[in-house]
Amino acid sequence: MNSKEVLLRKLNEKKARMAVLGLGYVGLPLAVVFAEAGFEVIGIDPDMSKVDTLNEGVSYIPDVSSEDVDKLIKSGLLKATTDFSILKDVEAVSICVPTPLRKTGDPDMSYIDAATSELAKYVHAGMVIVLESTTYPGTTREFVLPILTEKNDLVVGEDFFLCFSPERVDPGREDWTTINTPKVLGGVTEACGEVADAWYSAAIETVVPVSSAEAAEMSKLLENTFRMINIGLVNELAIMCDRLNVDVWEVIDAAATKPFGFMKFTPGPGLGGHCIPIDPLYLSWKMKAVNYNARFIELASEINTGMPRYVSIKVQDALNEHRKAIKGSKILILGAAYKPDIDDLRESPALDVIALLAEKGADVSYHDPYCPSLQTNEGEAMESVPDMMASVRTADCVVIITNHSDYDYDAILADALLIVDTRNALGKAGRNNSKVFGL
Repeated sequence: MNSKEVLLRKLNEKKARMAVLGLGYVGLPLAVVFAEAGFEVIGIDPDMSKVDTLNEGVSYIPDVSSEDVDKLIKSGLLKATTDFSILKDVEAVSICVPTPLRKTGDPDMSYIDAATSELAKYVHAGMVIVLESTTYPGTTREFVLPILTEKNDLVVGEDFFLCFSPERVDPGREDWTTINTPKVLGGVTEACGEVADAWYSAAIETVVPVSSAEAAEMSKLLENTFRMINIGLVNELAIMCDRLNVDVWEVIDAAATKPFGFMKFTPGPGLGGHCIPIDPLYLSWKMKAVNYNARFIELASEINTGMPRYVSIKVQDALNEHRKAIKGSKILILGAAYKPDIDDLRESPALDVIALLAEKGADVSYHDPYCPSLQTNEGEAMESVPDMMASVRTADCVVIITNHSDYDYDAILADALLIVDTRNALGKAGRNNSKVFGL
């Protein structure tokens, strides 16, 4: 039998050994899903603390329970290591490493480069590789493939198989998770897609094959560009409604009653998380290489990145209405994570709002039940205030950045002197209260 037939048999019988490169928000849930499906999974991460924690049966990702990890570790179906050399004995590899943007606005490919370069030392016939890290169209074929084949005679689609399958992790969700969220998958060749489909279908409920790796890469960017642009639209709508003295939340709720042709998006203090603020800019960067300006993306990015400054001006104006200067005022930020009920601080607008208020001379503190500490944009450490309601009562202004469900908003509304509510967390009660200022 040829390499494809041998590998397909191992995958179908779940005898193929699997490795996940990168054990973060994407890699660990994926490793657990495949291990629960009966595959022997080895997680590889350069962070020894993560590896030691997992091997002790403890999860550091909220979406994965320690109970599940402990069970899989004890069964031998899951283990973690920092040693890439185990890849020589592995048939299936998923790459789940970060792809941030550089300060210059171009993709930082260093993590994919490092992971792929290590993998290239051990790539062999009868191996299937899937890149899950979100990136620009062409990465799998133009960047990853040359690294994997630079020092060997392996032929993609015959000896080994390479695909792209975009991660669709939404931290904190319980309805749509790794196992039941449909998985788009595109191969560098048709045979690559066929092999990876057989592998992923053994653990993921729905696999959606597309014609190429580029189509899969582009689909991910479309998903997040769609959201980024629509959030930019409602953020600008919030600014326009403020100028016109119209309640933006009432407008959105009214529009959302239309049963067709409208999808509800809500404004906020800015974009957060690893995907929506960053992914569309991969596409914008790529298009510059072919002399095309992605105008919608650039405009939406400009509006969204300007929202933290808009919030800081709102706070300043609110304090002025109460005859207080922002300099020296005690300002309490409620919620630091980028979305409710999680501990993820990546690209959180709270960090920008804290920096802007501190720059204006405010005495800024924060509370977040999920983030006991954080590092500001300037590198300074901050601790969540121990008594949230005591801080609410003594603050000159409370700024709701993240609408965690743990918060008692009725008590906050009753006890705070002044509130800037960027999420409509207080609802109509807040919008009808003279001490509350919204977007």
